[in-house]
Amino acid sequence: MTVAVYPGTFDPLTCGHMDIILRTTPLVERLVVGIYENPGKRPLFSLDERVRLVEKAIANVSNVEVRAFKGLTVEFIRQVGGKVMIRGLRANSDFEREFEMALMNRKLAPEVELLCLMTSSQYQFLSSSLIKEVAQLGGCLEGMVPEHVAVALKEKFTTPVGFAVGRGEA
Repeated sequence: MTVAVYPGTFDPLTCGHMDIILRTTPLVERLVVGIYENPGKRPLFSLDERVRLVEKAIANVSNVEVRAFKGLTVEFIRQVGGKVMIRGLRANSDFEREFEMALMNRKLAPEVELLCLMTSSQYQFLSSSLIKEVAQLGGCLEGMVPEHVAVALKEKFTTPVGFAVGRGEA
């Protein structure tokens, strides 16, 4: 059985992430979306919230499961019986970072193969940090994140930026 792992923080899940997930599922018997509890970052969504958002997005995809993890990604891949790590690439800058990580992961876990998929052109500009900025400023997220993620983002940013609460000042 070919088990692949698509690791990331998914803070939040974007349509670019979903593109990679849906294009990977026909290639493997089981895909584990590993949601990383990154202590070095300050995520907008808690680990549990991120897991729930991804679970809702993949609810109709039979060979995908969502699991939270911490520690080394290659150790998580071993724990779930994975043989392949999935990564999405948007631009040259992604390639350089992924190449460095691939070399380190090859050293740590030579039995784990890396499979990089080019993000579909309509999602190449998407990043979770850009999505959070657009959401914080009240911009339209249609076509950038699943609808339930857009709702969750709007709930996180209920007070418009630049407005003082309760005093009517800008």
